[in-house]
Amino acid sequence: MSGLVIVGADGSASSLVAVEAAAREARWRDAGLRIVNAFHWPVASVPLWQALPMPDEGEIRKMTEGLLAEAVRRARTAAPSVDVTHAVVVGEPVTVLEAQSRAAELLVVGSRGVGGFVGLLLGSTAVHLAAHGRCPVLVVRDRAESGGPIVLAVDGSRAGEAAVDFAFAEAALRGVGLVALHAWTTWNAPVPPPQDPAEPYASGPGMLAQAEERLLAEALAGRRERYPEVPVELRVVHGATREALVEASSAAQLLVVGARGRGGFAGLLLGSVSQAVLHHAHCPVAVVRPLGER
Repeated sequence: MSGLVIVGADGSASSLVAVEAAAREARWRDAGLRIVNAFHWPVASVPLWQALPMPDEGEIRKMTEGLLAEAVRRARTAAPSVDVTHAVVVGEPVTVLEAQSRAAELLVVGSRGVGGFVGLLLGSTAVHLAAHGRCPVLVVRDRAESGGPIVLAVDGSRAGEAAVDFAFAEAALRGVGLVALHAWTTWNAPVPPPQDPAEPYASGPGMLAQAEERLLAEALAGRRERYPEVPVELRVVHGATREALVEASSAAQLLVVGARGRGGFAGLLLGSVSQAVLHHAHCPVAVVRPLGER
């Protein structure tokens, strides 16, 4: 056993789907699985004399043991060979799971937890951990796992290199192909150097598209040789990045994005594209922060 996958479990249907996904991830990695339940007493916003009676510690412990037992059962059914442990930690879920992520190679959470609003695609815990987790964070949808390749969002930035490495390694573990997708428009494409100094702002026919194709190829340099068993499709799309990724996610089993890409503001932990696909992608999303930011 070489590492540890951690998954948050709160008894919700979303978290149980995440537990099953985390168990499979642990099996692929030959890693252990730790199921973590974070408990905190709710803070009442009503006067004390109007507050409802709170359950005692024994009732809380019994309820927690029950939901963890179900989570462990789901994990062992999904991946019988995985070593499964569990823990109950007192504290806010986002704080507890962020701290737990320091010891993990992957943190898995459901898209919505207990108390999630109907129709809300993503809970605040998933968004926070995608931005602040100390390891790659996998956000799992409340639906059955589908087939298809892994889709990797590529923008050629230094910040996105960790996502490229993660996606190739994940494709090798799963034994599936990889679609490396780069979307560009004339507004976000870097202008190639002019061929004629007399026309410094002119681009010949197709020059921008060719430059973006080179950018994609260069961003993957060395990885295809390192993972020769992974079939790779290069896909350059002239269009908005968010829309292209959401569309591609409909035929994918996983979408991998960097936390921030080209043009991201310093200090902004989660970029607009990452947030958009977390909310709207049709498949699970892995958000990978640069190593220096973990």
